[in-house]
Amino acid sequence: MGLILVPVEQDFKDWIGRSITRLDVVTERVLAEYRATMTPFLFETHHDVCPPGLHFALAPPTPLIEHTGPDGAERKGVFLPPIPLPRRMWAGGTIDTFRPLRLGANVSRTSSIADIRRKQGNSGELWLVSILHEIADADGPAIRERQDLVFREAASEVAPAIGPGEEIEADWIVDPSPLLLFRFSALTFNGHRIHYDLAHAREEGYPGLLVHGPLQAALMLNLSARRLDHTPQRFMYRCLAPIYGSDRFGVSFEMDGVRTRILRGDGFTAAEGQAHVQGTG
Repeated sequence: MGLILVPVEQDFKDWIGRSITRLDVVTERVLAEYRATMTPFLFETHHDVCPPGLHFALAPPTPLIEHTGPDGAERKGVFLPPIPLPRRMWAGGTIDTFRPLRLGANVSRTSSIADIRRKQGNSGELWLVSILHEIADADGPAIRERQDLVFREAASEVAPAIGPGEEIEADWIVDPSPLLLFRFSALTFNGHRIHYDLAHAREEGYPGLLVHGPLQAALMLNLSARRLDHTPQRFMYRCLAPIYGSDRFGVSFEMDGVRTRILRGDGFTAAEGQAHVQGTG
């Protein structure tokens, strides 16, 4: 497949507002698969109530193989704008939970491009694309989510591995095995090869498989719900640095500020989140 050529002055603003609605059902199978993938890192209340983060697996894009790009993700120019930069990463987002989804619910997901911005970073040009997802069932809106994606230039060399580091002090210690990363990719129908194809990940400049941004968000959200004893009304998070599948990481919660962090083995904070509940803004 050839490169997508666009004018240098193209700002892609005409893509803002584009939307698509997909339908799904919260089946026994998807609920069981989510639990099998994420246990023991879940906030559970009842067998027919979906744990936080299961919405990542509902009504995902399902492109034909011919509609995917060299990276395995849906080809740009189908729903996302044809930004001529090869690397895509998850930058963060916000999850508003109005009420939990339940087993058997018929769900609609309406996804709209909310914003597109071009920036110049330390590593070169990058584009930020924000997507708003409205997830509803028969009783109306249940979850609203904003996802922020970043598109970057190709890497000039492979990044160094993180190394073994020191003992991680956190509420949860997670081993991001290839099986865990594959299962989360399959669960969310995420074809992006950086999460399961080691050779491709290295071609993109990474020393190992990358841990999904949504997986990190789901872990932080579930830990926050566990410590608060309810799913927070709003959860905001951002990804600060990559985590690779060969490195264990920690998930920690701080009641002061109602904050969560993803901690790499080298002590670096790879992601951070904040829960907003009644009375905290």
